[in-house]
Amino acid sequence: MSIQHPNPTNQPKSDLPLRPGRKVVLIGAGDVGVAYAYALVNQGLCEHLAIIDINEEKTWGHVQDLNHAVPWSGHNTRVTVGTYEDCADAAMVVNCAGVAQRPDESRLDLVARNVKIFEDIVGNVMATGFNGIFLVATNPVDVLTYATWKLSGLPSNQVIGSGTILDTARYRHSLGEYFGVSSTSVHAYVIGEHGDSELPVVSAGSVAGVSLPTRLERESKNNPQISDDLDTVFTDTRDAAYKIIRAKGSTSYGIGGGLARITRAVFNNEDVVLPVSALLQGEYGWDDIYIGTPAVINRNGIRDVVELALDDEETKQFNHSAEVLRDVMRGADLVS
Repeated sequence: MSIQHPNPTNQPKSDLPLRPGRKVVLIGAGDVGVAYAYALVNQGLCEHLAIIDINEEKTWGHVQDLNHAVPWSGHNTRVTVGTYEDCADAAMVVNCAGVAQRPDESRLDLVARNVKIFEDIVGNVMATGFNGIFLVATNPVDVLTYATWKLSGLPSNQVIGSGTILDTARYRHSLGEYFGVSSTSVHAYVIGEHGDSELPVVSAGSVAGVSLPTRLERESKNNPQISDDLDTVFTDTRDAAYKIIRAKGSTSYGIGGGLARITRAVFNNEDVVLPVSALLQGEYGWDDIYIGTPAVINRNGIRDVVELALDDEETKQFNHSAEVLRDVMRGADLVS
């Protein structure tokens, strides 16, 4: 039986304005959560950060350590051990909680276990009357963001997944290294599932103001291998997590920075375009699915989904990625 959404129109609750202020409740103080918390403190993105985790003693230690970083941060962030009651007046709840995949466990089994955990977490959050932005980072993030939207009853604009923000950062970093420019001079997106079926949108990418298709055409005369090189750049991007996890046990700083970037976009009402997991409502020919795509982010969450003009091969790859997610959602009984 699929989860029924309490707000099927997906429209903002105009009679319930979003919670003001810059209070963040972080649920889950693992490697990702703590990296995000440290980024919040260093960048001064929130006034009050409340951290909830089942390991209360370790959480207390993180809170003390983070507070000891505040005097040199240039900001005045207050960090506390949180409870679900903190969600009542929070402007944003960020969920980094969940379980890791066990040896020999299928992806569907992992999804089912995390959905069960999310039922409890989201229920506790919403029981407080929370009405802010719900940001999800737990994997598989697209599926669990969809589950959060269904379970919370919040309008879809208020439920955001980290999506492909980390994959896009990795891709831009690698392209910058390949072409010898800063990653800030690279504009290219990775979209689709945050996982093995994701894809780079080469047709809409640019480096230092020159489109990637134009660079491929121009530079192939002197470097016939450039197309293969860029394929390798993306393969390394897609598989980066596996290598990092083998080396240090987890990935945390990149996604922590990405979550902080989304938080800044919301609290500063930036109307900036970021690659997040957003609900599609006809874009790319898909409905009723959360998936990585550029979207305009502001104080209300997702203002608009940006539908990129994909070429034929990219469209085929995106449809495959969406089908992969839809199959997982069906297997987890999230959709019929």
